[in-house]
Amino acid sequence: MPIRPENRHRYPPDWPAISRTIKERAGGRCECEGECGRGTHPGRCPNRHGEPAYGTGSTVCLTTAHLDHIPEHCDPDNLRAMCQGCHLHHDAGHHAVTRARTRARALADAGQLDLDLDFGPAADPVMPPTRPQAALPAAPSAATEQLRLDFRKDTRP
Repeated sequence: MPIRPENRHRYPPDWPAISRTIKERAGGRCECEGECGRGTHPGRCPNRHGEPAYGTGSTVCLTTAHLDHIPEHCDPDNLRAMCQGCHLHHDAGHHAVTRARTRARALADAGQLDLDLDFGPAADPVMPPTRPQAALPAAPSAATEQLRLDFRKDTRP
């Protein structure tokens, strides 16, 4: 993920080297083990840098994600090499909060009245809880397969 210009000052000067070290630690493979909340892979994500992504076939670009969403916190235990899909899902709640703040700022800059009468920290957008990893769907039972076959027979002209 490219670093937005307004956030560049929050990353250490040696961020490229730190990021490269994390990706080398991962052996070029996504390190996500469900932190993203997608629920599309049991255990570690199978995506590898430069190869087709499972499910979409797009080329995987390995990124470095901050688990706590704080760019200044570059401890290796807080960093994971993630494919772009896992990274985007991991950051979805953070992006929603940022989007809400940006919209509120744009409305205020446009002269809109702020109807939030300063309720203090309780009125600030809150990072949503991380999504639990959903269980993968079970294989269809024999009865389900039979129903599908019966349905197909009944609907043919």
